[in-house]
Amino acid sequence: MVDDFKGRGGSPWGSPPGGGGDNGSGRGPVPPDIEEIIKKIQSTINRFMPGKGTTGGKHIILGLIILAIIWTASGLYRVLPDEQGVVLRFGKFVKTTQPGLNYHIPFPVESVLTPKVTKVNRMDVGFRSSSDTGFSSGGVADVPEESLMLTGDENIVNIDFSVFWVIKDAGNFLFKIQDPQGTVKAAAETAMREVIARSNIQPILTEGRSRIEIDTQEIIQSILDEYNSGIQVTQVQTQKADPPDQVIDAFRDVQAARADMERSKNEAQAYANDVIPRARGEAAKILQAAEAYKKEVVARAEGEASRFIAIYTEYAKAKEVTQERMYLETMEKVLADIDKVIIDKNAGAGVVPYLPLPELKKKASN
Repeated sequence: MVDDFKGRGGSPWGSPPGGGGDNGSGRGPVPPDIEEIIKKIQSTINRFMPGKGTTGGKHIILGLIILAIIWTASGLYRVLPDEQGVVLRFGKFVKTTQPGLNYHIPFPVESVLTPKVTKVNRMDVGFRSSSDTGFSSGGVADVPEESLMLTGDENIVNIDFSVFWVIKDAGNFLFKIQDPQGTVKAAAETAMREVIARSNIQPILTEGRSRIEIDTQEIIQSILDEYNSGIQVTQVQTQKADPPDQVIDAFRDVQAARADMERSKNEAQAYANDVIPRARGEAAKILQAAEAYKKEVVARAEGEASRFIAIYTEYAKAKEVTQERMYLETMEKVLADIDKVIIDKNAGAGVVPYLPLPELKKKASN
């Protein structure tokens, strides 16, 4: 039957009016021979899968099963320790997976993204380093529109700082915010301006930087969490906090004068701390000495009075004996340190003159 069609024009649908072609012009293309196409497909399959009839069909089914197994196994994927798996179903975010071996419905139903979540990213606010600006000079370019901020005591401070952050939730990070870098920068600048606006300039320039960094980090994190950004802020680091360039020289002079004032106050306080305790110690020493002298004089007077009373009592009992004893005691005290020679009044001319050679020798040696 097919041969009959071929004999009548090489087509099973016959030749159109006008001698062939399907466009009525007689010059159109001849429709394909379906039987020939089928034969070519069968020969191609038989070339890869030998066998005929039922055996060939079994090989085809076996091949399809193998292809299905390979397709199913292609859904296995591995997430590294520094990554998170983000599963997309027909391009829509479905879930996140943790490090390890995981599975998803194979392509084209689901696909997986594995962004790095442990990499620490840095965002500079108020300045740009040479790597950011494209220059190789190694310097830092200031950005006044970002760094100049108004303090709570109505001063202006030029502050540069850096924000360090990592990816906390890869799904939210990829699909909840359009520009992660810009979002972190806007949140950081907003938070820092809020903290600076409620602080005085002196703590900002001196000892209050650590408190400012902590408060700024908390505010940035709260803003990013409200947007479900999937970003975790790890640190806010202040790079510079100075007055504006136009007044920095005058401000440094004021700071130097203030430092001199503080130094003078400290020196005066140290001198006072040294002199006052010493004077108080001397005063206490004098008072204690006076008190001791007072007690000594009183005690001596009381002792002399008691002694006089005791002597008077004995004198009243035996006046002559007491007078003689008092006379002898007095003469003993008076004559104790005097060189003396006692001669009996009855000795007469029998006294021999005495030359005290030892005493003269002592005086000569002195």
